[in-house]
Amino acid sequence: MLTIEMLKDFGANTEEGLGRCMNNEAFYLRMVGMGLADGNFDKLQSAVVAGNVKEAFEAAHALKGVMGNLSLTPIYTPLSELTEMLRGKDEMVDVSAELKTALEQLEKLRLLNA
Repeated sequence: MLTIEMLKDFGANTEEGLGRCMNNEAFYLRMVGMGLADGNFDKLQSAVVAGNVKEAFEAAHALKGVMGNLSLTPIYTPLSELTEMLRGKDEMVDVSAELKTALEQLEKLRLLNA
């Protein structure tokens, strides 16, 4: 089960994230758990593999918003970079490094939450 201290150690800006959740720790931790289960991670991976720029951008942009609102910086940063790499593109660009980093950080946080 995640704690605020674990999230701080992970690199999350918990003060900012808590502030967005009315400083309600239980609510914030629940929102983090929901963010970790966001189906857009699977959509993003599938869209990148399929070369579907539009779907990949939409999934990355949605995830960027969720991770940003929760201040989960280690996941937010590569998603933000990936989103900008896809913005306005007609053909898929190589986002493999950013996707790999985001997914590795996601898995790290999921393991902490187990």
